[in-house]
Amino acid sequence: MSTAISYGSSGPDVKNLQELLNNFLPSSHLNLDGQFGVRTEAAVRVFQASIGIGIDGVAGPITLEALKKGAHTSHTVDFPPSVNVKEAPWMTVAMGEIGQKEIRGPRHNPRIIEYHAATSLKASTDETAWCSSFVNWCLRQVSITGTNSAAAIRWINWGKAATPKEGAITVIHQLNAANSGYHVAFFLQDCGSHHRLLGGNQSNRVKSSLYPKASWRIVAQRWPT
Repeated sequence: MSTAISYGSSGPDVKNLQELLNNFLPSSHLNLDGQFGVRTEAAVRVFQASIGIGIDGVAGPITLEALKKGAHTSHTVDFPPSVNVKEAPWMTVAMGEIGQKEIRGPRHNPRIIEYHAATSLKASTDETAWCSSFVNWCLRQVSITGTNSAAAIRWINWGKAATPKEGAITVIHQLNAANSGYHVAFFLQDCGSHHRLLGGNQSNRVKSSLYPKASWRIVAQRWPT
């Protein structure tokens, strides 16, 4: 694997890449099918984010060399479960953004500024709360109009009511929160004592996270009409 491989590639080099990613990210559970699809791209992004290199989802020389050196360590990184992207095409977009994060200091991640541009607020810093901006941006990429608002609470009456299924736009509220306490993200699964959501501004980045039901309650789950 000497040249860059990316989404749409196929063959033995992709299969070798998938094997390396499974070793480094045990929770990725990639099928060793030699097809560079959505989950393989997302796994590359998670790996790139975990070692602090550029996040583009492309397995180029730097990414491949780092994988070869670190694939057999005990390092573990959170990775979302399998998602049915046929019913919720915006999840392909969301998973492709895994690893995008805020930049410390005066600089701002231009990708997060792009998320903000999908709302009427159009914030110019990556410190401005961006969970709703991320959801709006992901939906816009598949030609769905969101709330156009940077406020998570505005999603409560958007679209139509949904059951707890993969891809549902989910508004949660933190009990006894000092501020508004609202957060919006995409539902992944019910883990018993926790909700698993994929969203932006989760620990200042795009990732899947577990939210304990004891302190976070689901206020609404919505679906495009």
